[in-house]
Amino acid sequence: MDTDPALTERIVSTPEELDSAWIDGPPVASGPIVIADYDPEWPELYTRERDRICGLLGETVVSIEHVGSTAVAGLAAKPVIDIDLVVPDSADESAYVPRLESAGYRLIIREPNWHQHRLLKGPDTNINLHVFSPGSPELIRHVIFRDWLRMHVEDRDLYDRTKKSLADGQVDDIRAYTDAKDAVIDEICARAFAAAR
Repeated sequence: MDTDPALTERIVSTPEELDSAWIDGPPVASGPIVIADYDPEWPELYTRERDRICGLLGETVVSIEHVGSTAVAGLAAKPVIDIDLVVPDSADESAYVPRLESAGYRLIIREPNWHQHRLLKGPDTNINLHVFSPGSPELIRHVIFRDWLRMHVEDRDLYDRTKKSLADGQVDDIRAYTDAKDAVIDEICARAFAAAR
């Protein structure tokens, strides 16, 4: 198992860096974070999006994965399908963004200083389409975390309780919500990486 610190240590961005990544400015809080019980339709929504994206991009798709909480059966989640799309060079937006935009996807985040990450929203399904280049540490982190939660009920339940507790606390800022659950994610990732080693 690779022990590169980039895989096991969280990269922290400043609020200014996070704000500047939003193409049309950061979103305004619009109410409490909604955490829904697991919905067996989520994998089907992912499959539909995967097929549409692959149809649009063809050989430009290096790989595509359903990640995040909606990819873990039994786990409550914000009802947003997280997808990791790998293209040969995520910084080369001309190679994939226009084709996605032609089908109604919208580029909303550009982070050249964070693994050349791009984020698009879908035309009709609430998705976060994360675009990375091959070998990005975030791709590895996302898959290891997802697979660990699929196989370890105790950590899945810990994460489930954490998210529901934050939602019950009426957190209405997505950044505050994300920051608040990072400690539990890091704790679970530490166990997952230790086991993988």
